[in-house]
Amino acid sequence: MTPTGLGFGGGCHWCTEAVFQQLKGVTEVKSGYSGGDIVNPTYREVCSGMTGHAEVIEVTYNPNEISYEDLLKIHLTTHNPTTLNRQGGDRGTQYRSVIFYKNDDEKAIAEKTIETVQAVFDNKIVTEIAPFQAFFTAEKKHQNYYNDNSNRRYCKAVIDPKLQKFKILYKDKLK
Repeated sequence: MTPTGLGFGGGCHWCTEAVFQQLKGVTEVKSGYSGGDIVNPTYREVCSGMTGHAEVIEVTYNPNEISYEDLLKIHLTTHNPTTLNRQGGDRGTQYRSVIFYKNDDEKAIAEKTIETVQAVFDNKIVTEIAPFQAFFTAEKKHQNYYNDNSNRRYCKAVIDPKLQKFKILYKDKLK
């Protein structure tokens, strides 16, 4: 069985998507929106900060190849989970650090993982842990963004450094 619907938000979904696409055991990553009040929001609506949604990814993975706990650790260490509602120059609740869980086991693992990972940060982790309600797939132009646009300025300035750090920290987890 391949679990789906794991929602992680850590700033711009382009960055998070680019990281998780590189992992062994991850079979699909979709960019989208979750955690808000509007059904099928658009990128423009989410960016307004008025929908309550965060930019997130939905991860489909094989638990025989990578664990939920490993996915959480990677999520928490490939963005800054200590900054409230921002990542770098991206500011607003739509860029919040968040983990959406589907059951009590996932919630407990997320809480324990944050507690463990806290040791590597000087500041307190402020990642929200919230119940999963719905995932809305982002527009087509936001899917596979880094792979399709790696020469764009945002990709070079923001995503490339995150991927370089990620590849050093998690070389044993790469495809």
